[in-house]
Amino acid sequence: MNRFHLIRTLACAALFLALCVGSALATSKVFDVDQEFYPYYPSLIKWNKSSVPFNDPKKCGGCHSKQYREWNGSVHSLAFKDPVYQGELNKGVKAVGHDIARQCEGCHSPAGVVTGEIKGPGNAGLSDMALAGVSCDICHSISGTTHWQTPSHEPENGSFILTPGVETTGGQTLIKRGPFKPSDNCGAGFHKCEESSLHLQSDLCAGCHQVYHYDSHFPIEATYLEWKHGPYAQKEILCQDCHMVETEVFKRTADQFVKPTREEYRHYFNGANFLLSYLAAGAAKKGGDEKLAKSLMQQYDMAVERLKSAADLELSPVYRDGRLAELKVRVKNIRAGHNLPTSLTNVREMWLEVIAKDESGKVIMTSGSLNPDGTLPEDARNLNSDGMGNDFHFAIDPWKVTAFSRHDTIPPKGYKDVHFGFPANGAKSVTVEARLRFRQAGQKVAEALLGAVPKDIDLKAIYGLEKVPALPVVDMVVKQANFATSQ
Repeated sequence: MNRFHLIRTLACAALFLALCVGSALATSKVFDVDQEFYPYYPSLIKWNKSSVPFNDPKKCGGCHSKQYREWNGSVHSLAFKDPVYQGELNKGVKAVGHDIARQCEGCHSPAGVVTGEIKGPGNAGLSDMALAGVSCDICHSISGTTHWQTPSHEPENGSFILTPGVETTGGQTLIKRGPFKPSDNCGAGFHKCEESSLHLQSDLCAGCHQVYHYDSHFPIEATYLEWKHGPYAQKEILCQDCHMVETEVFKRTADQFVKPTREEYRHYFNGANFLLSYLAAGAAKKGGDEKLAKSLMQQYDMAVERLKSAADLELSPVYRDGRLAELKVRVKNIRAGHNLPTSLTNVREMWLEVIAKDESGKVIMTSGSLNPDGTLPEDARNLNSDGMGNDFHFAIDPWKVTAFSRHDTIPPKGYKDVHFGFPANGAKSVTVEARLRFRQAGQKVAEALLGAVPKDIDLKAIYGLEKVPALPVVDMVVKQANFATSQ
């Protein structure tokens, strides 16, 4: 081969490689989606489909009465009926269609999605199984996960596998899985029992506690990863160790990194969502079910107590040139194994209210006091997130949020320092009261969501609500201190 032919051959080969690489780059995607593998996409649930049915929780309660009573009234039991969720779902369906909103339904009523029973927002005409949300037969039918196969290669949007049972030559065999070795008579002939190591891992919870944007796969909720990348995971303290126990056990676990004993686990699944418990208790009372109303208020009290034990404040004066210039408030996450707040952090509100008075009792500085209409002032120090859409402008709806423009949540065992300036008004000393306050959402957001519930959910008839009330606020921490204005 002469020199000219060699150069021409090499040039052609280089061009061919460049075209191949260019073509590969042009067609590659950051988030590849296999919709045959995930037939309910954007929900990432998989169902080993058979004729074996999902069972109504009341049927489970026949043998597991204690566990049923604890679950009934939990946020898992209310996941689909939650009027705030239903309002959001209704808005989402109108904005982007039901095929997209199925992502939400997949975690709020998995059985209702895979069986095709749920076709949109609302509760009308649905079976007890679909309305039961995250029920006994959901968690105990999970046989595996697909966390590594998701578009983000992380847990997201219900990436678990449901196998309520199998078909055999002898008929249907129901299979329920749990964390411990089955006893000899486990299932009492109704179902087979299998020991599942997955039920002793946080991966069991991960699929639904990692909520990603349906298309861009941005983590709108990252509770699992917050835990995984923090000290609780390193100390082998799992989701179950804090959320499936009584409040005092939770405190001990978080303080000492000691796992609960087997006898200490419960099916409360308690967290910070006191608003849902509060609304559901009103509905139960209006419906004449005092027993359920009492259970729901117990959940409410547990959620409030959990919030009050999750954080702490430190107040410190900052002097410049011998004069008090600022108040430093250190907000510490002392017991939450994930960030504080977590979940929909662009909707949650956790802020500081600070009031400073001079020695005569005159108010010389305030910050974070609610406006008369229940909204937060724009300059409040809100330790949450701001969402933005593809255009990089502010967005709050989960189908629009593809990134955070601000993310001020506090990691596990971490802290944030917030500074407040003081006016020079001649005071000799100041008394400061600081409150760390929390509510599920801003007042206007709650009004919009509850105002958007489907027509079959009558807030007055079901919940006794003539209008959206002022959202309850929990004072997580209240601290007072007195400082001289000069050194």
